[in-house]
Amino acid sequence: MRSVLKWLLRIFLALVLAAAVVGIWKREEIRRLLAVNSLFSQEKIVHNFSHMNQAFLTVDLPRGDGATWELPYGSEFELPADAGKWIEDRSVTSLLVMHKGQIRFEEYYLGTSPEDRRISWSMAKSYLSALFGVLVQDGAISSLDDPVVKYAPKLIGSAYEDATIRNVLNMASGVTFDEDYLDPNSDINRMGRVVALGGELDDFAASLKDSFAEPGQVWQYVSIDTHVIGMVIRGATGRTVPDLLDEKILKPLGLERDGYYITDGAGVAFVLGGLNFTTRDYARFGQMILQGGARNEQQLVPAGWIRESTWPNAPTEPGKIGYGFQWWIPVGAHEGEFLARGIYGQYMYFDQARSVLIVTTGADRKFRDPGVNELNIEMFRKIAESL
Repeated sequence: MRSVLKWLLRIFLALVLAAAVVGIWKREEIRRLLAVNSLFSQEKIVHNFSHMNQAFLTVDLPRGDGATWELPYGSEFELPADAGKWIEDRSVTSLLVMHKGQIRFEEYYLGTSPEDRRISWSMAKSYLSALFGVLVQDGAISSLDDPVVKYAPKLIGSAYEDATIRNVLNMASGVTFDEDYLDPNSDINRMGRVVALGGELDDFAASLKDSFAEPGQVWQYVSIDTHVIGMVIRGATGRTVPDLLDEKILKPLGLERDGYYITDGAGVAFVLGGLNFTTRDYARFGQMILQGGARNEQQLVPAGWIRESTWPNAPTEPGKIGYGFQWWIPVGAHEGEFLARGIYGQYMYFDQARSVLIVTTGADRKFRDPGVNELNIEMFRKIAESL
């Protein structure tokens, strides 16, 4: 009997030890998953959006050793009378307004500060578009009408097999992908869990087999299309997106702080929404775009690419908001009026005719309510017109 008890005790201790080893091994994954599950909770969202490196794997985007691009301050001006209510209703965390290259308004809210590196969400798509334009000019990409599988052969046999680069730039791949952020079982949220648990987004993209339309026929916002653009870039150059973006655009911009990308388990950048910069550093990128891709007489992004990519060339519905190559064009926009936009209230608004750039970050949990995006654009236009 005593020997049986000793044997059972040894088995119990072995199981406890095995459980402890597994617990230590999986602790980081479990911590990230718990962090993701509470990422958008009311009591944590503002903090989380300034500390995404506590919930996800990341890769640094070093600012380099160059001088910081100093953004001069111009004369102060008063925001429109209803801006205060808008800021409160939309849970704005920062608002920076530039006019003719000068900061005319800058303020931080809900306990955030100028040093916070805020998550871009889908504003990152527009950064990738700018990089893509540079690579097209450099000759790394032969044609926008090349099939994506020419550069990303892993997608052979997937729903992307017949899609061209132009199709994915336009969000017109026709690939079935559920973008409902409020449904925990949607594709976009399944993809988020892949990132949190250290999975690989290339595998996730290749696993998509269904289409709802022929490529190029119908516009539908499908965030995984942007990851495919990243796959094309990596396949065409043999380099990572962070390295290319840092070399071609970020270091020449003269940022004030290093940025970082969220990555998946293979270290691949979450290019569809994983950039993190200070509000002023978002403004530095935005001001360069506003200036036709130039900074200090250096053409960082081809001016022609900016014009083409911010033109509503995607097959969106008539009378609805337009889309270009990973940029938004508001209804009724005049030439040179466009947006970079991310969930929960992240925006860069451009009015080239008025030389106005507006950058906002936010934690707006009601961002999907009907009319919210239109109200935001209306406020940006009011601000631009009041300068």
